[in-house]
Amino acid sequence: MAPSSDRNRGGKNDGGLTEWCRETAASMGLLELSRKVRVGWNSRMQTTAGRAWWPDRLIELNPKLKELPPEEMWRTLRHELAHLVAYERAGRRRIEVHGDEWRAACAELGIPNEQPFHNLPFKRKRMKRNFAYICPQCYTTIRRVKKISRVVACYACCRKYSGGLFDARFRLVEEKL
Repeated sequence: MAPSSDRNRGGKNDGGLTEWCRETAASMGLLELSRKVRVGWNSRMQTTAGRAWWPDRLIELNPKLKELPPEEMWRTLRHELAHLVAYERAGRRRIEVHGDEWRAACAELGIPNEQPFHNLPFKRKRMKRNFAYICPQCYTTIRRVKKISRVVACYACCRKYSGGLFDARFRLVEEKL
């Protein structure tokens, strides 16, 4: 188990968790990450367990993790650190958020079968999705809480037919609900 943290202080930044991440990154040979990584608690998080910000090298954790068994917090911390490790190693190359690089980093951090999403008991707020958009190519329907205010296209079709670049042929069309 990792060293004890300042979790009980309830402060925004957590020196103990930051230090653990720095030592872990250094042991993996990621010196830049070990110098710059920071861990903090974000009281605005409601349903998300944690979030990693790249290139800021910042990990934010949901304070509700303090109410759960400590292993949940450590698993979440490792999950988020794996994101930073994956991006650090990728350099300028684009990678999938929960792709092969992330999975490899998870395995190295001791969570080999980590899933992209948690099943922690954080109450979810149901939002009514009043807007729907449809792709003219694959007919996928995308429901949204907020109206899309700019031109967007179907990501799957753009990847499949345009090498991932925006293509107006796949522009989403608003559908009446």
